[in-house]
Amino acid sequence: MPAPDVAALLAELERSAPDIAEPARVAVEWLTGGEPLETISQLDVCEFLWYTLPIKLSGDRPTIARALGELLRLGGMGRYAALCDSPVTTEILRTYAREGEEAGAAAYHQALEETGVLPPDTPELSWSSIMGPEELGAHLACAAALELAIVSGDPFDRKTLTIRWLTAPRAELGGDCWLNRVHGERLNRWVLGRGSARRELAQPFEVRLHAPVAAPTRAHLEPLRWLLSLATGGVPLTERFNLTRALVVDAVDRFGWDVMTTRSVRGEADVPALTTLKEIAVDELGALSRTGKRLELTAVGHALLADPATLWREATATLLLPARGEHDFEISIRESALMLLIDNGPLPYPELSERVADVVNGEGWRTTEGGQVNTADLAAPLGELQRRLDALGLRVDCAWGSPWRLTDIGRSAALAALRARALRPRQYAGMG
Repeated sequence: MPAPDVAALLAELERSAPDIAEPARVAVEWLTGGEPLETISQLDVCEFLWYTLPIKLSGDRPTIARALGELLRLGGMGRYAALCDSPVTTEILRTYAREGEEAGAAAYHQALEETGVLPPDTPELSWSSIMGPEELGAHLACAAALELAIVSGDPFDRKTLTIRWLTAPRAELGGDCWLNRVHGERLNRWVLGRGSARRELAQPFEVRLHAPVAAPTRAHLEPLRWLLSLATGGVPLTERFNLTRALVVDAVDRFGWDVMTTRSVRGEADVPALTTLKEIAVDELGALSRTGKRLELTAVGHALLADPATLWREATATLLLPARGEHDFEISIRESALMLLIDNGPLPYPELSERVADVVNGEGWRTTEGGQVNTADLAAPLGELQRRLDALGLRVDCAWGSPWRLTDIGRSAALAALRARALRPRQYAGMG
């Protein structure tokens, strides 16, 4: 049975309740965007009532909500109409009016989560707060599937259903799945980037990054595995909570790390790659935690050691995670360097830094004084990248001053890191 025509419903309101006909018209135009009434979902109604109405519309908002409810009720959409005059809607509108936009938005997000129709983040996809057309289509389709499951009354797991809906081939997509569509959209946005030099550098990676970069079958990320394995029995720390000298010396012998001293190694501070490895394991992976004067393996660490694919995915992504105090500028430098290193090498540091400077200047990055970026401005972020590559065992030669060259596994790790960066969700400033 087709949904009633909006014009007919408004005409009926004009006869039966003329005082709310105009508020109803305003509300339904915002709600449907001119599309047929049958296309709306519970998510659409909730977002209109709890966000669009209090943020974007002026006037008597409770009356507008009530008017929309009457129109929906006339159209046989009683479940949606009930949302319009529900206590939840009344309380959210009151919160906006009394406590302001921030408090109202917090109440809106909490209420939306409680409906159960909001698609959750999954290991395959974390949703953006700024969605492109494909992602928005996927999000709405998943929300409609969740709503249908709730209405049917059959028990289901929200995350499992969302994964199934994202990954199943869809006839309306020509046999493709929503996950591929969203990934393709994000990759394309990442490749386009800013500036012709950046686009030219990134363009060949669009196809290469479409599929996940599988973990190598042979040994990889050996320094990280070594540290996590040691921590299964607890790693002793010094009075200043550093790794012991004996362990530091062993690590240098094992992995050939560069040291910051011409004398014998005295402690962790002499080996930047080891300090970086510990920070990655503790702060970014959450695989280790300090208990008294010991580093111990966390539940996350145990899971990572037991699952090589997840360890690969999570560890390689740290190559492009911002260190403390870093922002998009520094990550752009690291991204460009990895793209250059994957298919080139060995690259002497001066050549690498000059080529990276050309790319980031082309993107429009400028110094705090407004001038062009020079190679000196790249020293800190490239140093951070070097330490991370060495910490994970991804460079051929860790010696200071040696040309930069990735191992075969290092090239795969760089591709995995770039893919994770390209497919990350877009968020509003302040949301991560």
